[in-house]
Amino acid sequence: MAKNPYDALKLDNQLCFSLYSTSLAMSKLYKPLLEELGLTYPQYLIMLVLWEDDGITVTELSGRLAQDKGALSPVIKRLEAQALIDRRRDPADERRVHLCLTPKGKSLQRRAADIPAQVLRASGLDRNAARELKAQIETVRHALNSLIRDTD
Repeated sequence: MAKNPYDALKLDNQLCFSLYSTSLAMSKLYKPLLEELGLTYPQYLIMLVLWEDDGITVTELSGRLAQDKGALSPVIKRLEAQALIDRRRDPADERRVHLCLTPKGKSLQRRAADIPAQVLRASGLDRNAARELKAQIETVRHALNSLIRDTD
């Protein structure tokens, strides 16, 4: 029996839909975990970067998160309003803005420490399978970004 030439157009055959729907499910899982910390998911991503590299510039943060600085600006302002971070101009170059954790922002790291383990348990994957899946997704992301950069 011949395959239907339109099988590739079925929703269940779409890699993009698998990634999209999984991303939505992840967001739903994270929401209550992050609400306990008073954070949204975009705020959590910024805090993850700052817990790893306190004092990073807004430009460096933009690169790490693969997001436009303009899109990050309102999220940074909300974190600053929550007294989790401070923005500091670089004295050597006023155009550079460093993001620095406040004591409150640093202490939030302890409260967030169990979130990755909770997410891993919920995923049904063991550490090795999760690492392998992450590597595969990153391979796809790098290939797509390379293609996008080549067409810009």
